[in-house]
Amino acid sequence: MRRSSRIWATSGGLTALLAVFCALPFLVAIYRIDILIFLLINVILAVSYRFLTLAGEFSLGHVVMMGVGAYGSALATKEAGLSVWLAAPLAMAFTGFLAFLLAFPLFRMKGFYFLIGSFAAGEAIRLTWNRFRDPFGGPGGLVFIPSPEIPLPVLGMFDVAADPVSYYFLCLALVVITIFIFYRLEHSRFGLTLHAIHWKDVLAESVGVHIWWYKTFALVVASAFAGLAGALLGHYLGTVNPVQFNLHIMLFVLVWVIVGGTRTIAGPIVGVIVLTVVDQGLRGLDEWRPLFYGAILILTVMFLPDGLESLPRRAREWLEWVRHGRRPLISDDEEEPPESGRPPPRDA
Repeated sequence: MRRSSRIWATSGGLTALLAVFCALPFLVAIYRIDILIFLLINVILAVSYRFLTLAGEFSLGHVVMMGVGAYGSALATKEAGLSVWLAAPLAMAFTGFLAFLLAFPLFRMKGFYFLIGSFAAGEAIRLTWNRFRDPFGGPGGLVFIPSPEIPLPVLGMFDVAADPVSYYFLCLALVVITIFIFYRLEHSRFGLTLHAIHWKDVLAESVGVHIWWYKTFALVVASAFAGLAGALLGHYLGTVNPVQFNLHIMLFVLVWVIVGGTRTIAGPIVGVIVLTVVDQGLRGLDEWRPLFYGAILILTVMFLPDGLESLPRRAREWLEWVRHGRRPLISDDEEEPPESGRPPPRDA
């Protein structure tokens, strides 16, 4: 498939998907709109986490950054009396600033050590919320968090969170903006440099790339949007507590991203949608849920290492194999590297 054809196909698919999401709240029962809202919030969380993985690092503290945004926006509205429309962006900025401070010790580590360091930093923040009742509410968290309101000419103040359909479209609009921002970042010079760091950080550093600054920027941006997801969650539920941001929830984020795939921005979106559907199918089977999730994760790693997003490409390769008795040497969108790692010999 030619590059232009792929672009048109992708654009058409995204437009159709957006149309489906616009129609969904009018096609499902009212109680299922809550599920759709949580799905959209999880998409923002998973897409932002995938952006951090472009720098070659996996974090176990990303969901805590979501909690920082939730607590920050809640305190700004409850204690400072700010509007939600101002409190949420301020919470994003504060979450990004906290991520910037954490980057100094964390990016002195790599790989497994970074993973453990991010977990330790996240647990320190979460236990702080759990320990101090003033101002974080202790184990019970914060309650009666104000929801976003819109002034209407005749009706007065309209509570957006009181109407699930209105809040759904607010979340959908923010999801579209989030995906657009991360797509543009990834396809900019900055994103290409992140890909270079992901694959060969030593080589990138040897040609003058300041790895620490690029990784720090990726962490700050990803954390800020995780904070946005937390603010949306807190103002919709009206409550936040430390349990909502523990390691168990972080493992769900990892499964979404790994099962969906990290090759393109569509991977985490697919992972969240598919696993949300699976999760709803397992209602009443809570004790079996980890088993199903583990089985899906193992099967994906074994048969689809690039995640569910690679399924169409794999299907084309399998179809070629069935038709011609062999798999194609070169797939449609990537070239096969030389087996020895050396450049192929020139023609005589």
